[in-house]
Amino acid sequence: MERFTAITFVLLLCICRTLGQTCEGNCGNRLDLCSCHPTCKSLKNCCSDYQQYCVEIFPYSGSILGGTNFLILHANFSEASRIVCRFGNKTNTVGYVDRNSRGHCISPLLYETGWISLHISSDNGTTFNRVGAWLSVHTGKLDSQFKAMLDNSTKWQYYGTPNVGGTLQMTWNTSLIRAERVNIELWGYRETGQPYSEHWQADWEYLYSLANDQPNNGSFSFLPKPAPKFSDWELGSVRVSPSTNPDGIWNVQAAWTEDHALAWHLVESFRENSAAWALEKCLAWDELENQLPNFLSEIIDCPCTLAQARADTGRFHTDYGCDIEKGSVCTYHPGSVHCVRAIQASPKYAAGQQCCYDSTGAQVLTADSIGGSTPDRAHDWGSPPFRKPPRVPGQSHWVYDVLSFYYCCLWSDNCHYYFKHRPSSDCRRYQSPSSAVVFGDPHFITFDGVSYSFNGKGEYSLVTSAEKQLTVQGRTEPVNGTAIKATKLSSVAMREASSDVVEVRLVSGHNGLEVLRNQKPLSFTEQSWMDLQGVFVFSPTSTNVTVMFPSGAGVEVRLREGTMTTTVLLPEEFKNSTLGLFGRMNGDASNDLVHSNGQPVVNNSNPEELFSFGASWAIANTSALFTYDSKYLLDTYFDSPRHDHSFIPVFSAPEHPDDPLNSQASEICSGEGSRFCRYDILVGRSPSLGNATRVSFQSHISLVEDLKPVISCGWLAPPTNGKKEGTTYLRGAKVRLSCDDGYSIEGSEERTCLENGRWSGEDTTCVAYSYVGMVAGSVIGAVTLVVILTTIILHNKKQKRSGALLDKC
Repeated sequence: MERFTAITFVLLLCICRTLGQTCEGNCGNRLDLCSCHPTCKSLKNCCSDYQQYCVEIFPYSGSILGGTNFLILHANFSEASRIVCRFGNKTNTVGYVDRNSRGHCISPLLYETGWISLHISSDNGTTFNRVGAWLSVHTGKLDSQFKAMLDNSTKWQYYGTPNVGGTLQMTWNTSLIRAERVNIELWGYRETGQPYSEHWQADWEYLYSLANDQPNNGSFSFLPKPAPKFSDWELGSVRVSPSTNPDGIWNVQAAWTEDHALAWHLVESFRENSAAWALEKCLAWDELENQLPNFLSEIIDCPCTLAQARADTGRFHTDYGCDIEKGSVCTYHPGSVHCVRAIQASPKYAAGQQCCYDSTGAQVLTADSIGGSTPDRAHDWGSPPFRKPPRVPGQSHWVYDVLSFYYCCLWSDNCHYYFKHRPSSDCRRYQSPSSAVVFGDPHFITFDGVSYSFNGKGEYSLVTSAEKQLTVQGRTEPVNGTAIKATKLSSVAMREASSDVVEVRLVSGHNGLEVLRNQKPLSFTEQSWMDLQGVFVFSPTSTNVTVMFPSGAGVEVRLREGTMTTTVLLPEEFKNSTLGLFGRMNGDASNDLVHSNGQPVVNNSNPEELFSFGASWAIANTSALFTYDSKYLLDTYFDSPRHDHSFIPVFSAPEHPDDPLNSQASEICSGEGSRFCRYDILVGRSPSLGNATRVSFQSHISLVEDLKPVISCGWLAPPTNGKKEGTTYLRGAKVRLSCDDGYSIEGSEERTCLENGRWSGEDTTCVAYSYVGMVAGSVIGAVTLVVILTTIILHNKKQKRSGALLDKC
């Protein structure tokens, strides 16, 4: 039977090739008789050799440092196959065929993150006719199960400083290395050449082996010794690889630790006096920074509050090194409970911004605390086109921003040098984004706060900006088939400029969200964050997706009770450039709703006029970004008008006293937005849907509140030879100022941040007491007192003599 199946498969291949209908060289294309497009699997019209040439792999992701062994799924290989895997048309690695005739590849060391094109050869590199993709992941974002772990990483990175010594230990998952015995190697990273020149290069190199031919038992410990020959290498990673390989061979199956400061192998002089050694390095870094261009002026300002920072999801994302959701373990930012990073690197210098906040929600500044917010010369997550400094993910940031922190702050007490070049930016230039939302059956709140309902069936433009080249589209479908005359959002598709198209849609059963990239489903089973072309996607759960574009636009999709709540956040730069169902973002609610032909909606409270307005924003066939990978989607949307004129919804919630859902609607729905909740219960016939609508409405109100502009007066310095109490600088905050012993205060002792963004009172100074003046004053005072007393005594005596003469007379 197996022989017959194999012969049949070969015959089918031959027939397809004879007709020119093969996926070899055609992945992503639709052919005349069959398809090699990703939608062919659900449409069941794939060419017979689709899985042979348009390959899928498992796992699909791994460390940027390489070494992951992954399986080529569904493809046939033989013992004679000689597999070579090419990544990004640049780097080749040697694969192999296992005893079950399955092909394997080994991921290489890369200098970039995101999806990397993968081409596979089975004839030792003569032809690369199989096509797939590999996801390269920043070491800090990689799940611990996919990397070797440093036990007590702080000890590793402080080794040799006072009272830190002894053995070091590391562990790993033994399944990551297909070998009984392993080598433990140290690899180093550095950047060479003139910064910001074409000669600036990134360089990973094998340094030396810590041990060879060790059992692959998942653990290794050793007593570190100084390595004078390699002490110039201060950043690196430990690699565990099969002992059958020569030392230092590239791109073999391996498990890597995270990159870290190599304190444990530095020279003996570091161990003898780590503070003096570190100070010398700190001063050298200070001198280098004085010569490098200033990047501070082009990075985004930090949000003023923790609430703003967590709400502005289009421009800021949680820093994994200080996450309030994971216990606020903030090693590099003591006193902070949460930090965020600007998602996009700055345009010219690829710099980053980090913003940290304390338990009160106030921003922590480096001028007040070692745990304050710090800008970065190199963005921790790197930036396109990657590969060269300062855009290498992780490592460039280590070289220019983290090692120097160790030099100046952690291994010595000279943080003032570090903060001179990495001062916190306060939030006086920060501008909150505007937000719009669609939820429930479906209801809309525009960027300028106009709320309305539109229950059309079709595909519509939620927001478009020709100036920023942003398009966000929404698809609606009837609630529970055709029995209920109301609709709900079922898919959102978006693109900015030439980015990948990202679509987020309800899965079958409406119990989860599916994300598609250029019409191909993405899996988030291994990674929650993905770098795509011109866009980032974050999906920590199947009900939560956030999409982030270079412009700072963010799209949040949340699943609640089988409905999609979609929020779009746009920065101030989009002002006066938006059109669509989310209105014109300009701060003026009176001109928010405009038909696609430019005619304004006259009566916002007329549901029929609002329905006509919504229908006018049906998208054109040529501009649709959606995926049509089922007969239902093809028939209902692709081959039909994008707005279904035959579908007329119920425009308002019926009020029937005998309706059994009336009491539940009254119980669930109250306050602002209750009309949306009541509609979804009484028309959608679902109390749970109505409750989800209530939650979505309230969540949006909270979001708007969190994003309200905040007035900041900026950092207030303590007076020289004095101190201050208070490190909050927002409207209403008070700062008390005082002087050290031996000094008197001049100016205001308390200053308040006012509505106009200025501090009340006068500048405060501390003036030293003048002891010479005090002594002189005391002498003069004493002399004056003597003179006065003498005068009084003489005057009294004179009075007495005068009185005696009068008595005699």
